[in-house]
Amino acid sequence: MPLQETKMTETQETPYQNPLIERYASREMAFHWGPQRRFASWRKVWIALAEAEQELGIAITDAQIEQLKSFENKLNLDAAAKYERELRHDVMAHVHAYGDQCPDARGIIHLGATSCFVTDNADLLLIREALELTAKRLAATIDQMAKFAAEHRDLPCLAFTHFQPAQPTTVGKRACLWIYDLVLDLEAIEHRLETLRARSAKGTTGTQASFLELFSGDHDKVRALEKRIAEKLSFESVYAVTGQTYPRKVDAQLLDALSGIGQSLHKIATDIRLLAGRKEVEEPFEKKQIGSSAMAYKRNPMRSERICALGRFVMSLQSSPAMTAATQWMERTLDDSANRRLVIPQAFLAIDAALVLMQNVADGMVVYPATIAKNLGAELPFMATENILMQAVAAGGDRQDLHEQIRVHSQAAALEVKQNAGDNDLLERLKGDENFAGIDLEAAIDPHAYVGRAPQQVDEFMEAIITPIRQRYSGSDSLSVEVTV
Repeated sequence: MPLQETKMTETQETPYQNPLIERYASREMAFHWGPQRRFASWRKVWIALAEAEQELGIAITDAQIEQLKSFENKLNLDAAAKYERELRHDVMAHVHAYGDQCPDARGIIHLGATSCFVTDNADLLLIREALELTAKRLAATIDQMAKFAAEHRDLPCLAFTHFQPAQPTTVGKRACLWIYDLVLDLEAIEHRLETLRARSAKGTTGTQASFLELFSGDHDKVRALEKRIAEKLSFESVYAVTGQTYPRKVDAQLLDALSGIGQSLHKIATDIRLLAGRKEVEEPFEKKQIGSSAMAYKRNPMRSERICALGRFVMSLQSSPAMTAATQWMERTLDDSANRRLVIPQAFLAIDAALVLMQNVADGMVVYPATIAKNLGAELPFMATENILMQAVAAGGDRQDLHEQIRVHSQAAALEVKQNAGDNDLLERLKGDENFAGIDLEAAIDPHAYVGRAPQQVDEFMEAIITPIRQRYSGSDSLSVEVTV
């Protein structure tokens, strides 16, 4: 008997929901990339065009501009969607929808412009504000992590190279390594903000031919139009030359900067995961949080794992704008459009979500000094051997003989640890060797003697690097830090 096909009704089916919106990103960034902000930005660009054209002599009335302004944020998206189904052109659909609301100004909306005039200039507005949100979020994360670093500036811990025990550092100094990566990312984001420009009025292929026609061949007015539109959109300058779009190289540079944040956060979160495995440091774990559905005892570092997942996602997006920039034939091709609609908002959303998580982790990070001291103590006797050797020589011993004795004792102690799972008993072996009589072996393994200038480096880093960032962002509006766990 054939299986009967079951058809689900529309009320039973739910379309795919983007997890970046449903679960991860902040409200600020989620709404920023929503349709309300996007299409209101289109109208902002059209208003700037109409105002500049009027100021330069085009027959546009104050009443027409006021009508456009009165509906800048009162969007009739249903009407635009209906027009788009008929016209198959998103920009013209919104021109008609805007014109329905502003009948007196219908004839001057989009005057002399091409689609990329409105879409590219609006995208640059959205990118600028998203960069500003990202910079604030980065600064807040840096601030929170800096508090953690300062608190643990002089807590000695085992350092690692090749993930093998190395000369000790401090918990605070290690945190400064994390923070400095984010500081460099903040500099990259600020640079992208400083160098972002308007596309302004460039025309269909970047030649400004339509605007030259509009102004009856007056080149000065076309140049003035371009400058005035940029100023009305709060840009200090415009891209010197363009094809139909602003240079897609800009998008590639943007994703480089966002990917850089993802790289830094991935590295930090990985370190926290490794330290959690050593039971030295843990991310926050809520009172009723479940670490595993099967293993009730577990405290999985899920926030850090999610940070890694989101950071890796953004790193994977980096290649798309690079390929888009590389394949823009002549003055432009339209294969950039769908890709950009996906990549740029989602890169910002994912980085925003990862920064929210990292700020949360830094705010509640748990440190276990006793475990840190135990793990360091298991390795410190080996690291102290050079100091012990020098003290024994200073007490009158033969350097070569003493070196051989330490080598023998060290190898035996290492064998005890590796083969028998015993404790590092090197210190006890040296205490029982008359060659090292009179040496204060306990003082020789004081961990503070092996961290160099780590505490002072933390202090200097706070003063030289963190304080200026805190001052730059001291007046910033606070952003939401709600985490969906």
